[in-house]
This record gives sequence, C-alpha cells and structure tokens, in this order.
Amino acid sequence: MNSRRWAAVAALPVVVALGLGARALLGGLPAKIAGDALYAVMVYVVVLIVRPDARPARVGLVALGVSFAVELAQLTPYPAWLSSRHVLLRLVFGSTFGFVDLAGYVVGAALAFAVDAQLSPSRRGRMAPPT
Repeated sequence: MNSRRWAAVAALPVVVALGLGARALLGGLPAKIAGDALYAVMVYVVVLIVRPDARPARVGLVALGVSFAVELAQLTPYPAWLSSRHVLLRLVFGSTFGFVDLAGYVVGAALAFAVDAQLSPSRRGRMAPPT
C-alpha cells in the first residue's frame, strides 16, 4: 500500500472524530458548517483510500460531487427513511436538505484539496531542487 493511502487510512478516524466533536462541542451555525466541511473531508479521505493514485483535483471533485449528491438526495424521502433505521445511517445520509450544507461541503473539499495538493508526491517531485 502506498504512503498516500496509509496517510488517508490514518486520517479517517481523526476526521470522523473531529466531525462528531464539532457537532457536539460547537453550537448553531459554526457546528453545522464545521460538521458539513468535515463530512466532505471524510469523503475526500475515503476516495483517497480507494484511489490513492488520483490527482488531488479529481479527488476533490469526486468528494464534492458525492457530498452534493447525498445532500440533493435529501430532497426525496429516502435519506430520511434510511436515517430513521440506524444512527450510523443518519450520520451518512442526514435527513433534511439545506443550502448551508452545500457551502460547508465546498469549504471542506477545498480544504482537503489544498492539504493534499501540498503533500502530494507529484507536487514534491516538482518542487524538488534540480540535481
């Protein structure tokens, strides 16, 4: 397994804990935005685990697309129905649509992209001094 995948595997429980902690410790809109942003970061990390060779921009777009798709699905009754079945499903699918959630996803995906792009092996290779 390559180092990018290992880093993503190690980051996943940290991101989940931060997301749950943000919702528990913060209140109101800051909790909502932080939780949504960290949801998008979590999706980004999962995509990295599946495709560690993907470019950061592609991973960011996939994470943003999945996050938006889950949010837009909340315009239908199905995520609420799934969420009523188990607490873990509620954490994944939510229950009600909100435009603010979309903004949080953009922030999270952009943040994850920025960190990944800085740490990406391809970037390090380009930034290395000539020998």
